[in-house]
Amino acid sequence: MVTAGGLVFIAATSDKMIRAFHKRTGKLLWEHPLPAPGFATPSIYAVNGKQFLVIACGGGKLGTKSGDSYVAFALPD
Repeated sequence: MVTAGGLVFIAATSDKMIRAFHKRTGKLLWEHPLPAPGFATPSIYAVNGKQFLVIACGGGKLGTKSGDSYVAFALPD
């Protein structure tokens, strides 16, 4: 997922982390643990002008434990 502001969100790793990178430099800007790997494309949505990111944390690939959670984050203004 790439935002209009140049953030790239990736969670398709077996270490159960979601990360944000700077689109042009590749610099890691943020990371957060998930309850299970997020082998899904994150989605961005807005409510009353505030942006949120949500990811399904299902795991079950690459030998990882399965999960059944959705995790949402508020993006900074």
